[in-house]
Amino acid sequence: MSAVTYELIKVCKQSGARLGKLHTPHGTFDTPMFMPVGTLATVKTMSPEELKEMGAGVILSNTYHLWLRPGEDIVEEAGGLHQFMNWDQGILTDSGGFQVFSLSDLREIKEEGVHFRNHLNGEKLFLSPEKSIAIQNSLGSDIMMAFDECPPYPATYDYMKDSVERTSRWAERCLTANENPERQALFGIVQGGEFEALRKQSASELTSLDFPGYAIGGLSVGEPKDIMNRILEYTTPLLPSDKPRYLMGVGSPDSLIDGAIRGIDMFDCVLPTRIARNGTCMTSEGRLVIRNAKYARDFTPLDHNCDCHVCKTYTRAYIRHLVKANETFGFRLTSYHNLYFLIKLMERVRAAIWEDRLLDFKEEFFESYGFNKPNAKNF
Repeated sequence: MSAVTYELIKVCKQSGARLGKLHTPHGTFDTPMFMPVGTLATVKTMSPEELKEMGAGVILSNTYHLWLRPGEDIVEEAGGLHQFMNWDQGILTDSGGFQVFSLSDLREIKEEGVHFRNHLNGEKLFLSPEKSIAIQNSLGSDIMMAFDECPPYPATYDYMKDSVERTSRWAERCLTANENPERQALFGIVQGGEFEALRKQSASELTSLDFPGYAIGGLSVGEPKDIMNRILEYTTPLLPSDKPRYLMGVGSPDSLIDGAIRGIDMFDCVLPTRIARNGTCMTSEGRLVIRNAKYARDFTPLDHNCDCHVCKTYTRAYIRHLVKANETFGFRLTSYHNLYFLIKLMERVRAAIWEDRLLDFKEEFFESYGFNKPNAKNF
């Protein structure tokens, strides 16, 4: 029995989106779901208690960053990530592959793994499939990700084909290296860029390995939204219907809805907390930049249609003052609101799937948010 299983509850007759439950060693969570990102064992500026309060279920941490500091041995000595960060619900750890390829300009990819330099101090490091899994075993996450190559966008067909084949070989090594399959599920990552044939090849090779779950990687890396949606349309059906499907690194409201329509169950992204620290907020009426001068004497909530404690308690004028003054509390308030907004958005998506009206919900939401307007601003 896998440590993590997926239970399909309903398929939306209007859109084909899935309503399900993700069963993990630390709880069962409704899908489709948005997972806040806590790279260094913390979701920036948020406490675990606040995350629970807003309804977060699974959160992410990152293998690469925790390997560098404080070190996986310290986390393991503390009793694993759950104990270390006081989070008794689901945790997913990224393999570190994305960070190796995005943070280090000096790297050498070999069959055994990747030689690169620590982005903090320039120290020479080596990360392999086996090393990534060993670190994740020490961290004790419920869901681990296979170590894959994250190719640049755009990339040539020949480069991408070599990358896909290496990722498949590495995936098999990751499965072999997992010492705790009964407590930690390992997900494979489908790559292939924008090449349909390579996506099919990657999905075929990975599904033959019978992972308990599958992620779609290599998206939200600069490609237009229509290309991402097209790739999802032909990739998602290649994945088993009885296992969770995870779209990595996607967190804008429109992409969450579009991804759910295309059969995705799990999403994550740093977007809500990153833009919050720049003073940008997600509201039911669209993007709001709280730094703007027009909010200096605006004593109304961030979002009139939001019932989070930030919107019930604080005004735009006060939050603008805090953000302009670079006060941490201001960033905490905008971060809380943005995370709450996305978590509640996914609740509404699940309700729309249950009612067989997700396409209608999309149209209503896009109209309210402003996505249907010419030159609409996204994130």
